[in-house]
Amino acid sequence: MTHYTAQHIAGVNPIVAMPFTAHGDVDEKSMVRLLEHLATSGAQGTTLFGIASEFPKLNDHERDRLAQLFVSTLDGSPLYRAMSVTDHSTEQAVKRARDYAKLGVDALMLLPPFFLSPSPQAIQEHIFAVLEAVDIPVMVQYAPGETGLPITPEQMAAIAARYPHAVFKIECNPPVDYTREFLAKAPQASVLNGYAGLYMLQMLAAGGKGVMPGCSFTEVYVRIYRHWLNDEIQQAEALHQSLQPYIQRWMSHCEYIIQVEKTILMRRGIIASDYCRRPGWKLTPEDEQLIHQFIHQFQL
Repeated sequence: MTHYTAQHIAGVNPIVAMPFTAHGDVDEKSMVRLLEHLATSGAQGTTLFGIASEFPKLNDHERDRLAQLFVSTLDGSPLYRAMSVTDHSTEQAVKRARDYAKLGVDALMLLPPFFLSPSPQAIQEHIFAVLEAVDIPVMVQYAPGETGLPITPEQMAAIAARYPHAVFKIECNPPVDYTREFLAKAPQASVLNGYAGLYMLQMLAAGGKGVMPGCSFTEVYVRIYRHWLNDEIQQAEALHQSLQPYIQRWMSHCEYIIQVEKTILMRRGIIASDYCRRPGWKLTPEDEQLIHQFIHQFQL
């Protein structure tokens, strides 16, 4: 078994979508099929319970069951397995981080608490507490658009200096200048980019190590990343550019891209239903047409 360090957390690391039946129950069969698909997609890792996993819409029993299913299904696969700790209470986050580590995940993601706007000091203490609770890599997520919470590059650099097993998922919009400023202060830090990989190539050029998109067209991100690794920059840019108009449109709202990705997964025959728990997003006939065109254009 590989013991992963922060340096291993690189490449394409999609967030697992949450398959539901048409009635809104968790669809475990589709979940297993989706995980098996990701294991053969060429990605380096995958993460459960991100924003794209609809984590706020799951109950505790479902979450525990899915965590076990995730770890066991991907056991022995080439992917590093990460799970997100999203609790707004520090005590709960520490407990969950330890539980997930005990379960056998290779890394954690950490969404800092934002409900009722905690102070910067309280947020920093929360992040430190989780990092101190485990020795596996922890991807500290910075998503100010979704959480309304700014963290300065200085604060991030302080975390990087103190905890060599911290990794940073930067998804402020745009993230490139922020990342450059952060890496100038913490050159040893590992940075991944979320936000549907909209800035994937600029982030890699700025010193980023990988991308964390949704999981319905992982192969496209894998192709871009492989071109990048092979110094085929023109091919990487051309492919990324053809992806851009789609993801730019879909990323205009979080629930929009969550629904689109699920519809793509269903159209590809990977999950049985594209149901999203409510409140969600209703696709228009134009959206459906665009998805059809997308699947055809990228040969999915």
